[in-house]
Amino acid sequence: MRAAKLLTGAVAVVGLLSGCTAPVAFTATADRIQVVTTTGILADLVRNVGGDRVLVDSIVPDSADSHTYEPTLRDVRNIVYADLAFSNYLLLEAQSVVRTLDANLRPEVPNISLAEGATKYAAEIIPMVEDASLDTIWLGLRVRGTGQRYGANRSSDILLSATEVTGPGRLVGYLTESFGNPDVYFDSADGFDPGTGYRDDTATLPPDAHTHMSWAFTEPGVYRLTVRAQLRVNQRAAPVELGRQRFTFAVGVDPHSVPGFSNPAVLGRGHADIAVDVDAGRLHLYADPHGGGETDQQVYDPATTVIEVPNKGLLEIPSGRSYRFLGRAGDRIFQLPQAVLGKHVHGEIDPHLWQDVGNAQSYVELIRDTLIGVDPAGAATYRRNAEAYLAELGALDTYLTERIASIPPVDRHLVTTHDAFAYLARAYGIPVAGFVTPSPATEPSLADRVRLTETIRNLRVKAVFLEPDLRARSATLVEVAREQGVRVCPIYGDTFSATVDTYLKMMRFNADSLVSCLRP
Repeated sequence: MRAAKLLTGAVAVVGLLSGCTAPVAFTATADRIQVVTTTGILADLVRNVGGDRVLVDSIVPDSADSHTYEPTLRDVRNIVYADLAFSNYLLLEAQSVVRTLDANLRPEVPNISLAEGATKYAAEIIPMVEDASLDTIWLGLRVRGTGQRYGANRSSDILLSATEVTGPGRLVGYLTESFGNPDVYFDSADGFDPGTGYRDDTATLPPDAHTHMSWAFTEPGVYRLTVRAQLRVNQRAAPVELGRQRFTFAVGVDPHSVPGFSNPAVLGRGHADIAVDVDAGRLHLYADPHGGGETDQQVYDPATTVIEVPNKGLLEIPSGRSYRFLGRAGDRIFQLPQAVLGKHVHGEIDPHLWQDVGNAQSYVELIRDTLIGVDPAGAATYRRNAEAYLAELGALDTYLTERIASIPPVDRHLVTTHDAFAYLARAYGIPVAGFVTPSPATEPSLADRVRLTETIRNLRVKAVFLEPDLRARSATLVEVAREQGVRVCPIYGDTFSATVDTYLKMMRFNADSLVSCLRP
């Protein structure tokens, strides 16, 4: 059977809901290999290799945000009937996309994560780079381990719940999404309700993920936060308890004099995470206090460690609706700012590999070999198509190299909406001078705005670059550019548009836009 006939009823529902929209692409009787991808960029690569032998559809439509997209019933139908699936992964796609793909794909259908698999074809990956200019500790949440012994996979959830806070004031842990919209995960102001499973004070992460948060405290003193960790293997399973742990913060007071601690380890700089080890079933602090990177991180016992929130973290609450949940504008709070990732969780590797054409070539080679495995009769076609497309990509790589090299080095500064262009920067010699935020989940604080303004002014940046699909959420970049009298130019990161609708067009457009806007 090409597809699960038990899902006929669900498919009928899709038909009823779709009304006059375009018909569903995949069927149970198709005479071509049906391939589902998570994004339009991946779909375009597959079409170039598969040619007429494949029918391709992407879950996330063009111009939509792969980090936040919610799959539809139409997407579910196509997944059910698919013969092959490709995702980027490395936590690029929203967890809802990955979960829908994994839950509805037939067990025998190959499910390929291109960014991970392409490393066998010489793709090069870049770790997420974090801004070392922030001089307080970067405190986040981390999931270590896979939980495979419980049957967990990449679509499982780890629940981190605040169950108790003691201290002289209010503690708030939050993420900032979509250029200024906060999502409060922990808030001691309204207590913690065990009757709901602490639903209103719970952060949800995928396995093996990492995200930074903002932490705010309304009064100086010692705070103690108790966190519970659970693993939810799937949406039907009861959560698996992974333990509880208490974490101590010294807010505006001497961290070495916290009652109950004798000569504590103090975490006041570098990176640290409230981490759950899914395989060991425990919570701890996982930290690199010296900023040396992943290899320098080590486990700290919360019972003997204090997290410092220094007096230099005392900030005024900005004006505007977005920050009213913290208090009145102008009130002073202590804060550890969100420094790296928000709800858009990328993990430890930058997932935007295709911004280096060499990595896209590695994707194509993996796509070719996977299609041959699924459809051996088409091997000659797939090899021929891939060879021709790889030649086009080679020419594209040369085009980008030559075009960007024509920009004088003094003008070769890339300032963008979010940090999605590290591969472009490294491959073609155009350094990322700045961005509004490391991810679409940003915290555009006053300090961020000042830093962006100074970057543009000090480097005499001629233009900033805005992703078309993020235009509605990028007021900070546009306003700063207008104040500094610099151009706002387009650049494509994660998605296509109606006119820029192939990978070749997208990368050529980016090169031309950089040259047009930066070269004298």
